[in-house]
Amino acid sequence: MQKRMTNSYSTLNPEVIIQILSKRFDDTFLSLKDLPSPSKFKDMDIAVERITEAIQKKEKIILIGDYDVDGVISTSVMKLFFDDIDYPLEWIIPNRFRDGYGLSTTLIPRVAEYDLVITVDNGISAIEAAKECKKLGIDLIITDHHIVPEVKPEAYAIVNQKQKECDFPYDEICGAQIAWYLCSALNKALGSKLDMKSYLALTAIAIIADIMPLLHINRAMVQAGIKLLDKNQYAFIKAYKEQSNKTLISSEDIAFGLAPILNSAGRLADASLAVEFVCSSNIYDARGKLEKLLELNNQRKVLEQQITTEAIESADTDQKVIVVSSKGWHEGVVGIVAARVARAFERPAIVLSQSDNICKGSGRSFNGCNLFELVETQRDILDKFGGHSAAIGMSIANRRLEEFKQNLQKEALAICTQEEFIDPDILGELEFASIDFSLIDMISQFEPFGESNPKPKFITSGVEILAVQTMGKDGNHLRFTFAHNDNICQAVQFKTYETYEVGQHVDIVYTLNKNHFRGETTLQLMVDSVL
Repeated sequence: MQKRMTNSYSTLNPEVIIQILSKRFDDTFLSLKDLPSPSKFKDMDIAVERITEAIQKKEKIILIGDYDVDGVISTSVMKLFFDDIDYPLEWIIPNRFRDGYGLSTTLIPRVAEYDLVITVDNGISAIEAAKECKKLGIDLIITDHHIVPEVKPEAYAIVNQKQKECDFPYDEICGAQIAWYLCSALNKALGSKLDMKSYLALTAIAIIADIMPLLHINRAMVQAGIKLLDKNQYAFIKAYKEQSNKTLISSEDIAFGLAPILNSAGRLADASLAVEFVCSSNIYDARGKLEKLLELNNQRKVLEQQITTEAIESADTDQKVIVVSSKGWHEGVVGIVAARVARAFERPAIVLSQSDNICKGSGRSFNGCNLFELVETQRDILDKFGGHSAAIGMSIANRRLEEFKQNLQKEALAICTQEEFIDPDILGELEFASIDFSLIDMISQFEPFGESNPKPKFITSGVEILAVQTMGKDGNHLRFTFAHNDNICQAVQFKTYETYEVGQHVDIVYTLNKNHFRGETTLQLMVDSVL
């Protein structure tokens, strides 16, 4: 059980909660009519002109995506758009284990016969592959949203909002949004008159899954996209709702339900299956693809739990940054495991899968430590390295691993200085007496929740446990009945093996939820932690 100071939070009431949440937004909520023009992107007009020319001349075009949800959705948006304009577009999702990430030199033999290569959600670091394309006389259009390196690839056009010369006003957008913008611009240039708003249903999934801040343009696109998802226009959404017994889709359903299912294909097998699922033409096809994805996701969960347990057991708790490695750990799930280890120890964590000569893996930050800045101090001994402040990917020779660990701990003393974890998502102390449906409805005005607009958490101190019981196939979920000042609330906590006694008094951190079951709607606390 975590021990943390709980007496530093101010007491809340509904009016104060609304004031706090309103301050998250520094301007009025944008709507779709406020979206910037595609031409604001550097090279967008050049890219559109070249693709339009290729279509008019009936040239061969191939698309290179990525194996995460953003890459899958980006690829799907482009594929469906080209299907709708009735023009053939070939596509490749690189295999994580066979091809590596994005447009790499390993893919060159497969694109050699094409006139035009377009990337989505990758390509900004494809220096060597771009050179190979140029040698073969292939025009390359890169669309990507990741950090631009000092030396950019040689390409016909690069559409990336992080370029210094780019006038697009929003820096934190995902690859699928750029793909949507590209298709929107093509739609106008070709005079196709397609309803581009319909594609926002897909784009919303990527924005949430890629943990983009749900502010400004992202907020507007997600709000519109979720409304479209609820209209059941896509076969894969119908199949997902059917399987998960959902009538409506929320941002949380995407983040914790649909996105992991889509991700499982790229983590364990081949992400092409996820694209085929999203692009399913009918419910029967979608059901079959979903069944395969669910099998992979279940495998992912088993692997993740097994490796998480081993990683936690092998961790050195004296380390300021946890670094663990082992042979046999599946490369496709170490990123998820790193996030769980970081949460378990409340400090950054790096989890590496060892082969004979090299360690490859991922890291996740915690409590505001800039993990990219930290690991970058060791760039000279790393084979590969990339990422951002909250998450990194890396590989290193086995013989340099101990050196890396020791150096990292020294650097962490200067870079990761905050000792006590204070959860920024906790708004304050809330009395059970203030919890009712009207409060939940007030809070729901600020949806969708996600990055930079997290679902509000509350803390209540001195709560008595009236009842507690395990639930779930593995008994790793708990159902509580809590009492506080003569007010009673039902609650659940997922993925915990902690034990509690009836009559015990605890402090709880939780979010508020409406539980819909068998036609009845009840109030429920979703317990984040028991302190």
